[in-house]
Amino acid sequence: MMSLRGEAVVLIGFMGSGKSSVGRHLAKRCGLPRYDTDEIVSARAGLPITEIFAQRGEDAFRVLESEALAQIPVEAAIVVTGGGIVLRTENVRRLHQIGLVVHLTADEATLFERVSRRATRPLLETENPRSTLSELLRVRDPLYRAAADFTVDTSRLRHEEVAEAILTKLESLRQTAPADSHE
Repeated sequence: MMSLRGEAVVLIGFMGSGKSSVGRHLAKRCGLPRYDTDEIVSARAGLPITEIFAQRGEDAFRVLESEALAQIPVEAAIVVTGGGIVLRTENVRRLHQIGLVVHLTADEATLFERVSRRATRPLLETENPRSTLSELLRVRDPLYRAAADFTVDTSRLRHEEVAEAILTKLESLRQTAPADSHE
């Protein structure tokens, strides 16, 4: 038996895939509230994500991330998640309760180029960030794919084009969904 799912559009994917920017475009275009798990965690902790990682470590951050996700209401909204949200099974279950899960992806070279523009990627503060990115992507990509209802490759698209691709896919899914039996 399939459990009931909310009406949110939930964006998952690796850092640099465009989740935050696309989420802002979707929220504005659809007139929906936007919830960003990283923003929620940072606001609640009173610290930037980089400081949470530095002071408390990744495990503590993941706990805060799960707590933030659990408190997002099940409503029509745009939900933007951090790249590691899929590392916990309970988070994936919650993502599906909230709504339709969209995996944003890009080729590895594009992801590295995008994340290299910002110094706020605590998991890449290593001697060899390219190798670290490659290993994180190798571990996480199957988790994203398993959790997602569909995937959009953002490698060669502008944020507006990604938002349009998502909305087009959502419309096609609505048209093929079985009719409500309570008419």
